[in-house]
Amino acid sequence: MSFNTISVVGLGYVGLPTAAVFASRRMNVIGLDVNQEAIDTINRGEIHIVEPSLDIIVRAAVTEGYLRATNHAEPAEAFMIAVPTPFKDDRVPDLSYIQAAAKMIAPVLAAGNLVVLESTSPVGTTEQLSAWLAEERPDLTFPHTHGERSDIRMAHCPERVLPGQVIRELVENDRVIGGMTPKCSEVATRLYKQVVQGDCITTTARTAELAKLTENSFRDVNIAFANELSMLCDKLDINVWEMIGLANRHPRVNILTPGAGVGGHCIAVDPWFIVDSCPEEARIIRMAREINDYKPQWVLEKVRQQLDGIHADEPGKTRQDIKVACLGVAFKPNIDDLRESPALSITESIAGLGCQVMIVEPNIKKLPSRLERDNVTLTPLARALDEADVVCVLVKHSAFVEEIEAIRGRSKVLDVVGLLS
Repeated sequence: MSFNTISVVGLGYVGLPTAAVFASRRMNVIGLDVNQEAIDTINRGEIHIVEPSLDIIVRAAVTEGYLRATNHAEPAEAFMIAVPTPFKDDRVPDLSYIQAAAKMIAPVLAAGNLVVLESTSPVGTTEQLSAWLAEERPDLTFPHTHGERSDIRMAHCPERVLPGQVIRELVENDRVIGGMTPKCSEVATRLYKQVVQGDCITTTARTAELAKLTENSFRDVNIAFANELSMLCDKLDINVWEMIGLANRHPRVNILTPGAGVGGHCIAVDPWFIVDSCPEEARIIRMAREINDYKPQWVLEKVRQQLDGIHADEPGKTRQDIKVACLGVAFKPNIDDLRESPALSITESIAGLGCQVMIVEPNIKKLPSRLERDNVTLTPLARALDEADVVCVLVKHSAFVEEIEAIRGRSKVLDVVGLLS
């Protein structure tokens, strides 16, 4: 089977780089999304997200005619679904975006097509996607009912990329390809080998789904250990970063770095998918999630203590008179991604305390709608450091590292990422 045309559904932080990398191999790629602004931006050869080198690749692919974006599904040999998979308020997985993607592509499916789910998903989601497609297209057969004899091939190939290094990792990283049948795995591997230099390891769809969830849960558990250490070190009046540095001198110890919590669409979400599937068995995974979810509350309490100290020292100063600079609202350094960001939730909570909040975030041009309020402004670093009563370092952006001495010179600095250590 040859792949002349590929459709990538969802043009976000994973979908757009994926589409661009395939298009850079001179394959015809149709990007499918519901965001008209993103579609128009891409079709101009520009990008709507921050990712190094992506703008160059997209511009070239669009200019040469190998990449275009649309909001209408079109026929293709392969469909790659890279849409969000959040959880609902009760931490139950929300698969509505995947179901919507199925409805979008179902009308243009044809016998022999390959459908790959890249979205990180609970175990069994690829099978559910197959069932949803079958409901829309009873004239076609799918692997969950017809196995190797199915008209449509289905597989799960989870993304495993690091924001800021997505282009390189899409090409160099190994990929786990979980087909619903061995033939599905074989066809999907043929697709990915068009761009992947790493190994393509085949397994079942369910194993691939759990493998990705496990990767992120492993990270979450280890980060929770570091975050718990930061809280107990604070209580014991110990510099946690110095202590971890000393402990890590042991040849078999590698403790991670504490932070404001855990953010992003993967690590902060995926462990709950395992907990939802096996609530009685996933005890460590649940506890780690609870520790990391609690860390922003702990940081907020440290800010509250700073504010109380100012009121004690200056009784005439009202809460509205106090200015707090929040350095960083992205979920990790040097990106613009705010999804599940603990720094963002902390900043929002600080604004709710009634003080003036100056947000310093060098990777965004405007505040997210949830922070559009009278007492919140997007502020340059120099001004924030000059005017703030309290400085909260919430993300270790390179721009802040470059100004470390200016930040260190402030009298009230709450550093939860070890910038000054």
